[in-house]
Amino acid sequence: MSEETAGILEGAVPPARNPHLYGHQTAEDFLARSYRSGKGHHAILIEGPEGIGKATLAFRFANHVLSHPDPATAPDHLTDPDLNSSVSRQIASGASHNLLHLARPVDEKTGKTKTAITVDEVRRAGHFFSQTSGTGNWRIVIIDPADDLNRNAANAILKILEEPPRRALFLVLSHAPGKLLPTIRSRCQSLRLSPLGDSDLAKALAGLGTPLDGGKMEEMVLRMSKGSVSQALKLLNYGGTEIISAFEEVVAADGPTARKAMHRLADVLSGKDSEVIFGFFLEHLGDHLIDKARNAALAGDLPTADRQAKLVSDMTEKITIAQAYNLDRKQTILSILEAARR
Repeated sequence: MSEETAGILEGAVPPARNPHLYGHQTAEDFLARSYRSGKGHHAILIEGPEGIGKATLAFRFANHVLSHPDPATAPDHLTDPDLNSSVSRQIASGASHNLLHLARPVDEKTGKTKTAITVDEVRRAGHFFSQTSGTGNWRIVIIDPADDLNRNAANAILKILEEPPRRALFLVLSHAPGKLLPTIRSRCQSLRLSPLGDSDLAKALAGLGTPLDGGKMEEMVLRMSKGSVSQALKLLNYGGTEIISAFEEVVAADGPTARKAMHRLADVLSGKDSEVIFGFFLEHLGDHLIDKARNAALAGDLPTADRQAKLVSDMTEKITIAQAYNLDRKQTILSILEAARR
């Protein structure tokens, strides 16, 4: 597994190789016009929910800049990359000397993606700029996502953002910008992307060879994915719809029936190669608890609202501890499910 393909879902196309983007024409036009003006910001914070096209937009804009190094003669709009051009081929293969993609690295020993972007990865940016400083070309760094920077890495990035090299462009991606260092946010120009509408989501899935076939399944995917292509792929290709149904059974059942349902679900979520669907379940459970807290608050039942909100933080803490100490995942899941049923 290469770092360029690590974390890519089944049925998805790595953003560096994806020639199509749906639903973000306004953002594309803004970036193109800003670049052409010659007054564009050196750091763009591209923010929005996970899986809606932020990374694809970043690589698409990087391709535009490197294909048109003189802003004054660049088109005022972005076009689909020419996959046969030398710029596009270099970007797609990760071989561009003018583009650096910072993401969570792959652990060489385990073959798994590490849990954070470390300061060692950020040092690559310093080396990248020193190696290309005499070329006069644009140098672009995509941080994907900045949410994964650990504290030391975030501080190291901040130093570069405070004194950016000449003709440097940072495309900083974030699913949750409120969690970033305020000083990083203040050094960037914010560009917020919205979740995809149903039509654009359907087009994106069809473009990936996973067309929606109508009926109740399509309705469920559109509703549960919340405008995210990655969520839709988890529902369609990773058994996400079955996980949701199994969780609903756990919530609705009582006594021994509930216990059996909990064990069946925990077995699936703790099985081999279950990382993607386990993460999907945690997101769904978090949303479920937050919705219960919100509904309780709206009904004036503040004790219940507080209890449900606390369950979210307790769940996060349990998962963090279980991962840090390599505890039995099935038992952790059973504990979480038991708490969620109360």
